[in-house]
Amino acid sequence: MRWPWQKEQRTEEITPEVDTALLQALLGSTTINKTEALNIPSVKSCIKFIADTVSMLPIKLYKDVGGKAEEVKNDARTDLLNDDTRDTLDAVQFWKALITDYFLGKGGYAYINRHLNNVVSLHYVDETHISTIKNTDPIFKSYRILVNGRDYWPHEFIKVLRNTKDGTQGQSIIEEHNLILSVAYNSLLFEETLVKKGGNKKGFVKSPKKLTQESMDKLKEAWKRLYSNNSENVVILNEGLEFQEASNTSVEMQLNENKETNSAEICKLFNIPENIIRGTATSKEYTNAFKMGVMPVLKTIECALNRELLLENEKSSFYFAFDTKEMLKGDIKERFDAYKTAIDANFMQIDEVRYMEDLPALDLNWIKLGLDSVLYDPKTKTIYTPNTDQTKQIDNLKGGEDDESGNQS
Repeated sequence: MRWPWQKEQRTEEITPEVDTALLQALLGSTTINKTEALNIPSVKSCIKFIADTVSMLPIKLYKDVGGKAEEVKNDARTDLLNDDTRDTLDAVQFWKALITDYFLGKGGYAYINRHLNNVVSLHYVDETHISTIKNTDPIFKSYRILVNGRDYWPHEFIKVLRNTKDGTQGQSIIEEHNLILSVAYNSLLFEETLVKKGGNKKGFVKSPKKLTQESMDKLKEAWKRLYSNNSENVVILNEGLEFQEASNTSVEMQLNENKETNSAEICKLFNIPENIIRGTATSKEYTNAFKMGVMPVLKTIECALNRELLLENEKSSFYFAFDTKEMLKGDIKERFDAYKTAIDANFMQIDEVRYMEDLPALDLNWIKLGLDSVLYDPKTKTIYTPNTDQTKQIDNLKGGEDDESGNQS
């Protein structure tokens, strides 16, 4: 008996040429797993930077009231997202685990434990325990989520998915860019092999006369012990034997250069400047990393939270959003120069700036205008000059004549 979503399996004959090509393709490529990918320093550092940033940003619930956003205080859902998930993981560990699965697995999944319409707790589920069953309709898609064989409805999970096309599972960095990650990982293995050999160079032994099989076996055994990285092991060459060191291969000579190049290329996969993981990033590089590498992840999370944690009658006016104000402030000089420009251009007030800097308001509800300014109201076609305290109508402006207000032109 077949399930409705299962296609009929047919056995097709594969030609020898196709079979050989498939075998060569499989033998010629190496697919690494999540654990191996995290052994690559640049991968680990980029994910850690993004995950740490996401876990530090507070998530707030807002309500749209007449076009103005008002923060909703004391909502249980924000407590679960920011502090205690009511699970074994706290909120920081929760987000770090989800972000790691987002990049290196099929996606980040968290079970929503509800009691009626109330969210009681959030439970992170490792993506390796997740599988999905979906229908075959490419338009009206539907699916169920399986956790260790038990099925759940999609709305019972927060799903943070990367590059998904069906909303069930995402595509990991490993699947998309396996080649560069495999090269970086195998470079580490190659370096480990060199270290295990104790730095001993490859080479060959020259002999002016033919050695017996017994002599060759003993020499091979001694050489094998020498490369076991034991400083007490030595090889004694009898009279007539000479060791000729083999030159380094191009791969050995460029190993460090290749590592740096691979590290830079991997950083590009995460849209993170390389100086970020080196700890030498400037303020501008840090801001760019946040905008290009972290903000897309934040938007994905916000959409997932709005879809699954809001009730249907809340979705028209409520929404979750990360508070990114602190991360986008930049250094103090750059920030204060921007505030000065905003105040001088009259599209921000002093108290608005003080609010952004978490300072108490001064109740200064006015906008500074220069006396040399001329103000024009396009609705009434009126010009007002503060310096002379005169008001004029555009339609009545004629040389030397009074306007309707009686002021001399």
